[in-house]
Amino acid sequence: MNETSPAYSTARKWATFALCGLVIMVPALDLTALNQAVPHLTADLGPSATQILWIADAYGFALAGLLITMGGIGDRIGHKRLLLIGAGLFGITSALTAYAWTAEVLIAARFLLGIAGATLMPSALSLIRRVFTEPKERTMAVGIFSGIGGLAVGLGPVLGGALLDHFWWGSVFLINVPIMMVILVAGFAVLPAGRGTRPGRLDLLSVPLSIAGLIGLVYAIKEVAASGAVHADALVAAAIGAASLAAFGLRQVRIDDPLIDVRLFRRMAFSGSVATNMFAMFALVAQSLIFSLYFQLVLGWSPLQSGLAGLPGALGAMVGGAALAPPLIGLVGRARVVAAGLALGAVAYALLAQVGTDTGYLVMVGPIVLSGIGMGMVMTVTADTVLATVPRERTGAASAISETGMELGGSLGMAILGSVLNAVYRDSVQVPAGLPAAAEHAARDSVSGAAQVAAELPGRLAAEVTGAAGEAFADGMNAALLCSSVLAAVVGVFALIALRNVPKVIPDTSEDAAVPAAETVPAAAG
Repeated sequence: MNETSPAYSTARKWATFALCGLVIMVPALDLTALNQAVPHLTADLGPSATQILWIADAYGFALAGLLITMGGIGDRIGHKRLLLIGAGLFGITSALTAYAWTAEVLIAARFLLGIAGATLMPSALSLIRRVFTEPKERTMAVGIFSGIGGLAVGLGPVLGGALLDHFWWGSVFLINVPIMMVILVAGFAVLPAGRGTRPGRLDLLSVPLSIAGLIGLVYAIKEVAASGAVHADALVAAAIGAASLAAFGLRQVRIDDPLIDVRLFRRMAFSGSVATNMFAMFALVAQSLIFSLYFQLVLGWSPLQSGLAGLPGALGAMVGGAALAPPLIGLVGRARVVAAGLALGAVAYALLAQVGTDTGYLVMVGPIVLSGIGMGMVMTVTADTVLATVPRERTGAASAISETGMELGGSLGMAILGSVLNAVYRDSVQVPAGLPAAAEHAARDSVSGAAQVAAELPGRLAAEVTGAAGEAFADGMNAALLCSSVLAAVVGVFALIALRNVPKVIPDTSEDAAVPAAETVPAAAG
């Protein structure tokens, strides 16, 4: 049985969608809840500073390195099978994470969680593409799916804060287990069955090349973001990553059964959507992190309050993706919808760049919602275009490429915009006189360092330190948001050009379908 697209009942389609939406919520909830659990697990397990970094990064490294491999495996063995295997592994490793008895066990469990997570997103998107064959219905489904992911990121701190108020730190991971059990049981009955659509063996040399290439680049980016400077180890990691990816690309061209078909990048609709998505995530992830720090470290809000403050943006993303993007595509076309979404994002970031320490939250809600609506429109159209412009036999690999681009874009955003914020902060912070040298250095280094210093000072001096740090952080935040605004505007122009010939309605295609001339670029450019 080939994994083609027969007609499915409406109930079967939306039951499949509901399970796929549940699948994508869990990793997003898990990732954001971890940030809140770190202080609690640190007190319990006593990890070193290096181990704390690995606890935070092990999941992301495994995820980024294996997305492309898992997309290719799904195309070969069937996406239902891969998703159920991944759901089972995610549930088991979530339990291991919750009851980890040492920092080393926790790091290993987080790495295994990343491996399981890499199976879920490409499989879920491929199954949605399989059951929703009517173009407008598919676009609406992808829009709701994207909105669910954004909503989960906003709900993560809320759910994590509520659990940590009543239970131990492992509860934020243990909650994944019953959810994955539901997915396993219901998935066997509901998800469309089928063997892989791409015959041929998995090229065993391509797998380590792709893993080494992507992990090398992500590691280098994270090292630069953490230190604020380019060190030798980051350069070595970047060189290894670039060389591995170059070798990977050459091998894909020369072998009969490539892990990914690099010819996909000759389709302007595909490559333009992937690039747009990557740079949209560049701005979006950094903005989310910056405001989380602002609410908690500058305004002194709890993690739960901070999570609730971010929910309007997540709800806006769902509205933009599910309610606005599908009808707008039919009215003005895909390129204009993406450009309009990025324009909304640019305006919202420019407005948020005026925020100061005395700005009320109600003043910020409007631009936060506006940015969510704009980015929801962008993510929906680009994700749907990626799925629709490749043969259905290659949706796993195509989804994995898009997700990998988003991972790289998010890492770059945190590195570059975080560096902008830190540079402005260190240049503008005015630490009051009379502090010990070590305390002064910590306060000048970061707003979190200033908060730790202030906790050990007398009331008046503590207020001066936190006030100065808050003003400097707001200056850095404003500079980073202005960079995001400019970037969103530039990417909007790029999308308007790159996607200008993509049709409003993209029919379902198979491997044998020819690529329309208007959607291709010369081989050299690809």
